[in-house]
Amino acid sequence: MSDNIFLLFLHGIMKTELFLIGKTTDKNLQAGINDYTGRIGHYMPFSVTVIPELKNTKSLSEEQQKTLEGEAVLKLLQPSDTLVILDEKGREYRSVEFASWLEKKQQVSRRLVFLIGGPYGFSDAVYARSNDSISLSKMTFSHQLVRLIFAEQLYRACTINKNEPYHHE
Repeated sequence: MSDNIFLLFLHGIMKTELFLIGKTTDKNLQAGINDYTGRIGHYMPFSVTVIPELKNTKSLSEEQQKTLEGEAVLKLLQPSDTLVILDEKGREYRSVEFASWLEKKQQVSRRLVFLIGGPYGFSDAVYARSNDSISLSKMTFSHQLVRLIFAEQLYRACTINKNEPYHHE
């Protein structure tokens, strides 16, 4: 199958999305995210969905915020979606391993949704609904910075899977 026919086939079958809780507030981070997400679009159908931040959170506990954010996320999911959360307790991958994992998930998922939560993480309902979880590092990064790091890693995985020279090992 030629690459063009394969891409048309792929476009009709599988889509990858990145869900974010709230806007990226740092314009420099947003510029980097835009750069990588634009590049990813050359490899697969890809989009970013920003779930609006909650308003008037001062009167809400962290648990209440996570619950309300979780409800907003779950409303956007379809039963057939594969939900992968980016979570500090998730599995860590080397970039080449992540690329292989991504390729396998794309073969069996109609829509692959990655979720970067808000500053307090995820509700129990989101954990229960998730199909997988990934950690980008044992270190903690701000939920804003993780967006850029993940976008770069997703782009890197695309180039690895296409045997392009971006990744050096």
